[in-house]
Amino acid sequence: MKILIFNGGPHKGNTWRLTQIAKKYIQKIDNTVQFCEVHLSDINIPFCTGCSNCFRKGHKTCPHHNKMQPIIDMIEECDAVIFSIPCFQGHLPGIMKNFTDHMAFMLHRPRYFKKKALIISTTGGVSAESTTKALAATLPGWGFNKCYQLPITALSWNDYKPTEKDLRRTYDITKRFYLDVKSGKAHVPGVGVLIPFNLFQAMCVDNKGEKEYPTEDNNFWPKYNGMRYAPGIPMTHFKRVIGWLIYQIGKKLSQKMVITYRK
Repeated sequence: MKILIFNGGPHKGNTWRLTQIAKKYIQKIDNTVQFCEVHLSDINIPFCTGCSNCFRKGHKTCPHHNKMQPIIDMIEECDAVIFSIPCFQGHLPGIMKNFTDHMAFMLHRPRYFKKKALIISTTGGVSAESTTKALAATLPGWGFNKCYQLPITALSWNDYKPTEKDLRRTYDITKRFYLDVKSGKAHVPGVGVLIPFNLFQAMCVDNKGEKEYPTEDNNFWPKYNGMRYAPGIPMTHFKRVIGWLIYQIGKKLSQKMVITYRK
């Protein structure tokens, strides 16, 4: 098993300290797990310029593609990801937000359907939970199958000493995350995930504006034609019906909606 760990903060403080404890817990359960660490502060990804090339022409046309592609590949090659993200004003740190901005094209063209994530955040006071929730709301749009959250109130600025309660909670959530990844089980997607998958797929069918304003979406979605979600991911009959209804709505919208851009 390979687990990729992202340090989404500008330094190695309280959240990174707790992440290392979670890593040690996994190693105690299974010493064959391989870890790879990525520190976003060392990569120096330039700010996303909002050029929309990734949406319109494909992510390889991003002006920062040489920085992003190796990370995209590393996620593809691992079995699971741990995101270590300190709480900055109740949200993601700037370098982590910048990273997610560069990955926004995956909301239109998801790919990590069998990946699972553990999101860890600490705060000196409040809002660690809103920080983990922010990323947990984004990752399913990239395709992530399951997100575990570990928000902790550290009551410290860079001198965090985990309490016994914090350690027990960290062990319990980390163990659940590890066992889920180890099982290889895929979870049924939620309705919130089915909406963009079926909507964007349908809007590439008979798209009124595609000839004048072509996008990479139209090259991506034909491989999922007739599928209500990605192959290999279980679906209940109810979820299939919901996906089909969303698809029908998308087809109607595609015949009327034209999203323009300056060429």
